[in-house]
Amino acid sequence: MKNFIKKWGHGLLGLYLFIYLPCFSYLEKHVTTEYYLIHCPIDDYIPFCEYFIIPYYFWFIFIAAACAYFFLRSQGECIRMGSYLIIGMSIAVAVYFIFPNGLGDFRPHTFPRDNFCTELVKFLYSADTSTNVLPSLHVYNTLVVVIAVYKSKTFGRHHIAVKAVVSVIGLLICASTMFLKQHSVYDVLAAIVLAAVLYPLIYHTKFFARFAD
Repeated sequence: MKNFIKKWGHGLLGLYLFIYLPCFSYLEKHVTTEYYLIHCPIDDYIPFCEYFIIPYYFWFIFIAAACAYFFLRSQGECIRMGSYLIIGMSIAVAVYFIFPNGLGDFRPHTFPRDNFCTELVKFLYSADTSTNVLPSLHVYNTLVVVIAVYKSKTFGRHHIAVKAVVSVIGLLICASTMFLKQHSVYDVLAAIVLAAVLYPLIYHTKFFARFAD
């Protein structure tokens, strides 16, 4: 049992979801009318494009695949990436509680085209409110995974190819949040700042250095 915990104990980081999901669910139900409106002038120049729903939904596979990969391949890198995710997501949730925010009447009421992707967007809009947006966790978590891949030493001779693919996917996911009118440019910038501020803590402090493989 002790050996099992020593080898796979880093999987306990996943228990954080039992804290995060109830908190976020509470916010989604209670932050509905009174919140600070987030809007950047640049938002008005970004056109709606339903095809970005594909990378937007692919985010779930992207994050799950990264967590599974590092869980199986590198305990140290899994702990670092998991901690990076947990700390940032916790800060974001705290921001949502202290500074309730949302996009207001930001989403399109009519769509330029009627196709399968449009139907997926309609489902997204019905399932996800336009509140609790700054910082964007869709963008933040994507950046964490991209950084973890760049810092990883587990890909061997395929490292450059993996970096390139992950970078393109990450860019499309981040762009999708704005082209689907799910997030403002400010939400994306806030996520970038959050990832940048926490980066030195995760990769340049003695505490997390002990987990380096």
